[in-house]
Amino acid sequence: MSIPASKILETPLDLQKEQEFYKDLHTELMFLNLGPSHPAAHGTLRTFVALDGETIKAAVAEIGYLHRGFEKTVEQRTWNQVIPYTDRLNYCSAALNNFGFCKAVERMLDIEVTPRTAAIRVIVGELMRIIDHLIAIGTNILDMGALTNFWYTFNQREKVYDIMDKLCGARLTNSYGRIGGLYRDLYNGFEEDVLAVLKDCEEGVATVEKLVRKNRIFIDRTKDVCVVSPEMALSYGFSGPTLRASGVDWDLRKQTPYWGYDQYEFEVPVGTTGDTWDRILIRFYEVAESAKIIRQAIKTLPKGPITVDDKRIALPPKADTYQNIEGLINHFKLIFEGVRVPEGEIYDSIEAANGELGFYITSDGSGFPYRIRVRPPCFMNFAAFPEMIEGYMLADAMASLGSINIIAGELDR
Repeated sequence: MSIPASKILETPLDLQKEQEFYKDLHTELMFLNLGPSHPAAHGTLRTFVALDGETIKAAVAEIGYLHRGFEKTVEQRTWNQVIPYTDRLNYCSAALNNFGFCKAVERMLDIEVTPRTAAIRVIVGELMRIIDHLIAIGTNILDMGALTNFWYTFNQREKVYDIMDKLCGARLTNSYGRIGGLYRDLYNGFEEDVLAVLKDCEEGVATVEKLVRKNRIFIDRTKDVCVVSPEMALSYGFSGPTLRASGVDWDLRKQTPYWGYDQYEFEVPVGTTGDTWDRILIRFYEVAESAKIIRQAIKTLPKGPITVDDKRIALPPKADTYQNIEGLINHFKLIFEGVRVPEGEIYDSIEAANGELGFYITSDGSGFPYRIRVRPPCFMNFAAFPEMIEGYMLADAMASLGSINIIAGELDR
């Protein structure tokens, strides 16, 4: 039997009974492991949370479940042999890692890459940024139960991988960079393939944005959720989209231009609130800006060599290796002894898809690195994750984790 609303309003509130009722509901905190390899979290991550109902009262993150040992392993490799290992740091945008490492070593060698190499690095690097953002957007929205959007981003990403396959023979771990240049030049028809795939990527992103921008579920689970203030973002060492989402206008492509980035016209999208909404939406806009850069770079792509003209650094052409003794010796010494990097130490970085990717390199003058320390953007993001999610719902934590796009390969310690 239903009770008239007027009757309910007239019933005096029994505060004592209500307190007893809620005492039974909220008894003790529940402790829960989110990972490693939790079905709702990306990668081998562990976050230990204390729950009151579905609200996270406290959280602790633990670093280092991948145990790949990048920094120690590469001490036993020549400088060029380090490149395939950098692919695995962020496998969603592998070529950018190659280029960042090569740029740091080239600075120690005090050499400049050729204009064609610089332009190709910009084109391929921005393609990497686009596919990294596509997978971040698609999986992030998938965390909230929206599967359809995932295919609009994942399918376009596969088309970019087809181009990388034709360019360097590998899809995911490309190893396309070389110290002083590139693995090989562009294939015939590369420019047409890239322009076609750019259009597909922009259409895919536009479709996803239309599907989610006014979606009530998406808005409720992202707006004003897991807010990161500019001060907090800077204190944790945020960079890239997560820093810009908090309203800090900082992009290494603008602040310390390299490879001719200062010659291209593009905007740096900046957020206002620093919530999950801003961190997701900013990647939509960055895809459009990367496409703008690529079109300009293709239009002005210089001709010329793709490696520096220095026998101490670049391998000789295959014809020389096979047909004269000088070329054979040159090839042999570079492969077995490595590029001789002058003794010293240096830090250098690029604007990778998730933010500042830096390499602190120490050389003893041999063909092998003495020490390499990586400054990956995801390491800083994950360090801030516990503070971001405290006070919010458990389901919101999953969406927020996706918005900072943690790649476990960068947490290797």
